[in-house]
Amino acid sequence: MEKIVVMYPMSGMGHLVPLVEMAKLFILHDFSVIVVLMNTPNKHPSLDAFISRVSSTHPSISFHQLPPPPLSSLPDPADDAFVRLLDDIRLNNHQLRHFLAAHPHISNIRAVVLDFFCVDVIDITVELRLPSYCFFTSGACFLDAFLYFATTHNIEDLGDAPLHFPGLPPIPVSHLPKSTAGRSTQVFERIVNIFTRMLDADGILINTFESLEAQAIRVLRDGACVPGRRMPPVYCIGPLLADGSRDEGSGTVEKADCLVWLDSQPHGSVVFLCFGSMGTFPVEQLKEIAIGLEKSNQRFLWVVRPPWTKNEGPQVEPELDALLPEGFMERTKDRGLVVKSWAPQVEVLNHKAVGGFVTHCGWNSILEAITAGVAMVAWPLYAEQRMNKIFLVELMKLAVGMEGYDKDLVTAEEVEAKARWLMESDGGRELRERMAATKEVAVEALEEGGSSYRAWLEVVEKFDA
Repeated sequence: MEKIVVMYPMSGMGHLVPLVEMAKLFILHDFSVIVVLMNTPNKHPSLDAFISRVSSTHPSISFHQLPPPPLSSLPDPADDAFVRLLDDIRLNNHQLRHFLAAHPHISNIRAVVLDFFCVDVIDITVELRLPSYCFFTSGACFLDAFLYFATTHNIEDLGDAPLHFPGLPPIPVSHLPKSTAGRSTQVFERIVNIFTRMLDADGILINTFESLEAQAIRVLRDGACVPGRRMPPVYCIGPLLADGSRDEGSGTVEKADCLVWLDSQPHGSVVFLCFGSMGTFPVEQLKEIAIGLEKSNQRFLWVVRPPWTKNEGPQVEPELDALLPEGFMERTKDRGLVVKSWAPQVEVLNHKAVGGFVTHCGWNSILEAITAGVAMVAWPLYAEQRMNKIFLVELMKLAVGMEGYDKDLVTAEEVEAKARWLMESDGGRELRERMAATKEVAVEALEEGGSSYRAWLEVVEKFDA
């Protein structure tokens, strides 16, 4: 009898990619996987190419696109952007229910794996008597904090006083996601709903590994973060990351120019700066970064995304000469490379020439740096990234913080100082050594007998029962 797992990701690539990596693990255990794609207004430009590559290399993973919701039910454009996102997601629930209920082999569906943003689908899985598991794409520390936050509402108007969550270092109020501000708002209610509904799932799968967040995982499992509530079983099955190859060598994708440039750089000599698919800076900040890099005398590879404009969103392509100081590109051409908008991050981080990473602290980027063994400078921008910075610097001790990120401007002097510290100081050397050791532990977690391997076998046994 065919064994089917249905996966339902949020529309962002940062949510889809790790879930597809999980799908690849399921097919190794003789499951078929259906990835159901919701219909939302914003479609990532790489989505179709990504799906095509996965479909061609893993035919046991199929993709089903839900039809668009009725026009009459579209969200109010005047609502908060986060509320509109959640409404866009929720509008797909009727089509998802129809797809599941009408599936000719519904009795063969062993489980539905939901992105944690899609927790309202649990009502559908309960109705159809299908087990449901939430996939949490960030870390255990963040999950620990927000489950406690959602179930106790234990956040007062304390200015920027530090908040205390079970098993975590103190977190200033200013470092919580902006969407948590204002406890009476619709946004706050939606966040509370997401994290309380997660507790109704049959299990929670987290993209992390035991030794990276041991204390937070203990808190999750003993239920200290959800006083008085049932805590579902927690399975730490990460790191789940794309391999980064993009079919290179198959004739479909040429080697990126930045990788060719890295091939000519000395071992461990390059600082890589990349701030995620939504990480942008105003021109003033870009110029401070450029001045700092130039004065640091360090080799660098810098991904520059266009600044957002007030009415038009980001430019299609950044004009580097207009964004950066006059003559910067020419003066630094022998030791630096600036690329527009995108670089193959996994491949870059795993290149022997890269010795440091200035990152926005997105969880996927953190895991990619850890599995590559590359020391980090933490420069958080939005969402949960400021919390991740605290976890990285204070709890895991795998990064140094960039000072001034919580002010209006990170100065050129700070960029210069952190680049030099990372690459030249004894502290930077010790940080790189810790990262190399953590890389080995991450690899061991996924190997036979490792913590993530064992957790994965538990999941497979549950779905196989």
